[in-house]
Amino acid sequence: MQFGMESIKKIYKRGYGPSSSHTMGPHRAAELFKGRAPQAVRYRVTLYGSLAATGKGHHTDMAIRRGLAPTDVEIVWKPDIVKPFHPNGMLFEALDADGNTMKDWLVYSIGGGDLSTEKGLVPIDIPASGFPVYPHNTMTEVMEYMAKEGLGFWEYVERHEDESLWDYLEAMWQQMQLTIEAGLQNDRVIPGGLHLRSKAHQYYIRASAFKPSLQSRALVAAYALATSEENAYGGMIVTAPTCGSSGVLPAVLYHLKKAHNFSDTEILRAMATAGIFANVIKSLASISGAEVGCQGEVGSACVMAAVAANQLFGGSPQQIEYAAEMAMEHNLGLTCDPMCGLVQIPCIERNAMAALRALDINIYAMMSDGKHIISFDKVVRTMNRTGKDLPSLYRETSMGGLAVDN
Repeated sequence: MQFGMESIKKIYKRGYGPSSSHTMGPHRAAELFKGRAPQAVRYRVTLYGSLAATGKGHHTDMAIRRGLAPTDVEIVWKPDIVKPFHPNGMLFEALDADGNTMKDWLVYSIGGGDLSTEKGLVPIDIPASGFPVYPHNTMTEVMEYMAKEGLGFWEYVERHEDESLWDYLEAMWQQMQLTIEAGLQNDRVIPGGLHLRSKAHQYYIRASAFKPSLQSRALVAAYALATSEENAYGGMIVTAPTCGSSGVLPAVLYHLKKAHNFSDTEILRAMATAGIFANVIKSLASISGAEVGCQGEVGSACVMAAVAANQLFGGSPQQIEYAAEMAMEHNLGLTCDPMCGLVQIPCIERNAMAALRALDINIYAMMSDGKHIISFDKVVRTMNRTGKDLPSLYRETSMGGLAVDN
C-alpha cells in the first residue's frame, strides 16, 4: 500500500462511456503511446485477460483506434493470458515499415480510467495528479485526524486539496445533471446486439401517476437509468467512481436537489465527502470490476451515494462512516458478469437498485447513534479479499453467471 492518497479529482472524470477501465483507460493509453512513438508506420496492440474477453462489447478496440488515429492499428486479442499485475493488460507496439518493433509499452487499465505500469501509476492531466495529496490511507486515520482538528469530511478534503477543487467539482456536477436530463429525453434501442430499449424516459413519465411517497423512489430510479443508459450508448458521463457505476451518485444528488432543495454548495460538499470514501476504497482495495467484481464498482458507488445523502441530512461523522460501511457490506460478493461483455445487463438496472439502496441506508444510519462493530476499513479489506477469491469467471470476463446462456 502506497503512502497517502491522490486527489479526489481522479474519482470524478468526465468522458465517454461505456467503461472507464475498458474504454476511457485504453483510449488515454493509446493517446499517450502515440505521443511517445508518433513516427510509427503502424501500431499493434495486444489485449490480455478481461480487456480481451469483453473488449469488443466495451468498444475497447474502437477507443484504441481513436487514440492512435489516423495510423493503422492491429488489435490482437488474448483473453486466456492474464498478466499477474492486473487483468486489464495492454501491450502497445510501434512498428516500422518492415514490421519491426521500434518501441513498446506494457500498461494496465486499473479502473476509473486510471493507468498503471508495474512501476507505478501513470499521471493524468489533472492538477496534483500522480502523487499523494492526502497523508492518510485509511478511514480510521482520516477520522482520527478530523477529530483532532475538529473537521467534517468535506473540510478535511478542502484542507488537503488545492484551490481548484470546488471549480472542478462544480464542472463535474453540472455534467452529471446534463447527462441525467439528456437520458430522460431519450427513448431508443441501446446499441450492442441485446436490443435493449432505454427505460428512463418511460419511468420518468410513469412516476407522475404515483403517490408522492412512491413517486420519489420512481424518480430516483429514472435518474439512475438515465445516466447509465447514456453511458451504455457511449455518451458523456462522469465517473463516480467508474463508468459502469456512474448512475448511482448523480441520481441521488439530483433527487435530493429537486425534492429537498439542497443548494449546489451543499451538493459539492457532499461530493467531496463521497470522493474521500472512494479514495479509501482505491487505497485498501480496488474499484475495478476486472479485479474485484462489481462490488468494487456499484458497491463503491453505493457507498458514495449513501455518505453524500447522510451528510446532506446532517449526519455526524460516525453516522456517515456507518452508512459507508453498510453500503459496502451489503454489496459484498457482487459479481461482474455482463451479458455479451456489454455495460447493459445487469449493469444499468443495478445502478438504479444501488441508488435506492443508498437512500434506505441513509435513513437507517440517521436513526442510529453511529456506533457499530464492523469498521469501514474492515469491510473494504473484506471486499478486496472477496474479490480476489472470486473465480475469474465472475470478474468482467463474461464467462460466468448471467453472461452464460442457460
